[in-house]
Amino acid sequence: MTTVNAPKISEYKEATRIERVGAQSHIRGLGLDGDLEPRNISQGMVGQKKARKAAGIILNTIRAGKIAGRSILIAGQPGTGKTAIAMGVAKALGNDIPFTAMAGSEIFSLQMSKTESLTQAFRRSIGVRIKEETEIVEGEVVEIEIDKSATSGAKTGKITLKTTEMETIYDLGAKMIESITKEKITSGDVITIDKVSGRISKLGRSFSKASEFDALGPQTRHVQCPEGEIEKRKEVVHTVTLHEIDVINSRQKGFLDLFSGDTGEIDSEIRDQIDSKVAEWKEEGKADIVPGVLFIDEVHMLDIECFSFLNRALESDKAPIVILATNRGITTIRGTTYKGPHGLPIDLLDRCLIIQTEPYNEAEIRSILEIRCEEEDVEMTEEAKEVLTKIGVDTTLRYAIQLITTANLVAQKRKSNEVDVEDIRRVYSMFIDHVRSTQYLRDHQAEYMFDEYQKQPQKMQVE
Repeated sequence: MTTVNAPKISEYKEATRIERVGAQSHIRGLGLDGDLEPRNISQGMVGQKKARKAAGIILNTIRAGKIAGRSILIAGQPGTGKTAIAMGVAKALGNDIPFTAMAGSEIFSLQMSKTESLTQAFRRSIGVRIKEETEIVEGEVVEIEIDKSATSGAKTGKITLKTTEMETIYDLGAKMIESITKEKITSGDVITIDKVSGRISKLGRSFSKASEFDALGPQTRHVQCPEGEIEKRKEVVHTVTLHEIDVINSRQKGFLDLFSGDTGEIDSEIRDQIDSKVAEWKEEGKADIVPGVLFIDEVHMLDIECFSFLNRALESDKAPIVILATNRGITTIRGTTYKGPHGLPIDLLDRCLIIQTEPYNEAEIRSILEIRCEEEDVEMTEEAKEVLTKIGVDTTLRYAIQLITTANLVAQKRKSNEVDVEDIRRVYSMFIDHVRSTQYLRDHQAEYMFDEYQKQPQKMQVE
């Protein structure tokens, strides 16, 4: 039987996150108070109070781990905040609960079967919280002595560590000396050393060296000198997904294959062995299952085979919460000749708790545009905001949001730090919305290739 390996703490290294301004980057949560009542404007969320309150109830049940294998459908017209609500749930859950987002059309572009793609998405959304006990050495550095041999050039050394109760000297090997040099550890630093891997972590600077604050700079973190024994056992808890364990145990490169993108299809026998091992860890108290969230946007793009898979997968004892989103009305179910509400079969709809979103009113559109201006660091006059709000009401909110940055670029070109009405009007004339574009095609379709508008006008549709 294949030995199932779990990722070790030492295999992870913190990476610097690069923040970019995206369509949903202003979302910080669902904007609810302690009683799950939605605030008017909070955490980037505006309006949709009923939908946000319903999502908050689902959020609490996810956190409590009380439900799994449930499906929630967020349905509404385009531009009514369906993805924003799903992103709000993800932000509110935090990093410890897995959240996987995908579009329904993604599974048709991957070099694997549709069911394998959905299986991997499901297992990315199931976390395994692994508990490990490790032996560490923790203390404040008193002194570091490093000697270099005159003949061989080999380095040897000693390090003296102390707590509030004791002091001990440890011998250093070449690898430890290299780590200490790399981490720039000096006397007065508080460090931990993993006895198994030899990994050294700097916790901060001892408060006894606080007088050196001006020399070290404001970014230096000061901590207390550790108490008790220098050598101690510490429980470490970390969360990985079932898919990460699948990849590590099914590929020659193991952990490195997680970064290669396309992991290919994984043998079902390996998954069965991993599930058995995880169940064993759970019985022994070494691990807990953490049901996460799988968000499938544009779910109407899935076909009948995928819907049948979802019906079966939702009945599994290792199923996450599945949040679906669609902007379709009654339309054809892909892969069939039948029509269904939102393009979904009735048996799947029957498993869903449906959250309905509603169009934003003028005041809500104004508030969203102000939030986006702040997010994109754009200064705009009140008159320009009024014009942009009217454009959002007459066309779409998405179109109005896209004019913010372009109007700011036009304002910068005329050496202004503030967007005015003339900038909004100029970009409005330069970039047309879908309604004006459609009207132009209706008026000039005969001048384009493959003119079919007059032959089949009933197929022309503008959302």
